[in-house]
Amino acid sequence: MDPFLKIERHGAIVTATMNQPATRNALTSNTAVAEFVRLCEELTLDATVRVLIVAAEGPVFCSGGNVKDMLRYQTERPAPDRIREEYRQGIQRLPKALYNLDVPTIAAINGPAIGAGLDLATMCDIRIASEKATFAESFVKVGIVPGDGGAWLLPRAVGRSKAAEMAFTGESLTAQQALEFGLVSRVVAHETLQAETQALAARIAANPAGVLRMTKRLLREGERSSLESLLELSASYQAHAHLTAEHHEAVNAFLEKRPPRFAG
Repeated sequence: MDPFLKIERHGAIVTATMNQPATRNALTSNTAVAEFVRLCEELTLDATVRVLIVAAEGPVFCSGGNVKDMLRYQTERPAPDRIREEYRQGIQRLPKALYNLDVPTIAAINGPAIGAGLDLATMCDIRIASEKATFAESFVKVGIVPGDGGAWLLPRAVGRSKAAEMAFTGESLTAQQALEFGLVSRVVAHETLQAETQALAARIAANPAGVLRMTKRLLREGERSSLESLLELSASYQAHAHLTAEHHEAVNAFLEKRPPRFAG
């Protein structure tokens, strides 16, 4: 079987393109999760990477779980404990790896993002949508629940009320509706999606890698910690940041009215 992800790197920007359009880039019954997890492990150890873009080949961003594979639950009748472990050792490894990755991430959503495909997009920090993109938390339509963390991820992206509406109806949003509800930060012409995403990634990658990772970690911790705890962590990170060569270069460049020249 061909790899699920096509990995490309240009400078400090890595692009991971889901590359199984025949299955609409489904995330199950293949090596998708294992490849995403391995990539996140590699990026964590590579301090020179500043941005990860998640993109897709074909007309669909990601269809989520492979519905055809779900027929086996009718024929095999596995025990509930076995199914639970399949989720723990399978799709649930994806949000733990991608959502918690310290490298800033951008989802370039070229078409439908359905079920776990929508949840995959919400694991990323920034979402840019083509005008052809649609979004659906559609698990209820096939008689299952969000098993990949969507019930935690989606309310943080669109708020509790809209997340409940999407999850209870399974109905889809257009790209413009997704923009209205804050699910994406911008909608662009389909033919310019790649260029717009790369341009944003380049603006992010122009900043120091270490500070980008610490900033992302603070944003993540801020979602679940008290203000007092976050302030303590921020002070610790800031103590480190003030002593870095990148900070010294940025201050000197500002005072000298020139662009900073960061190493790496």
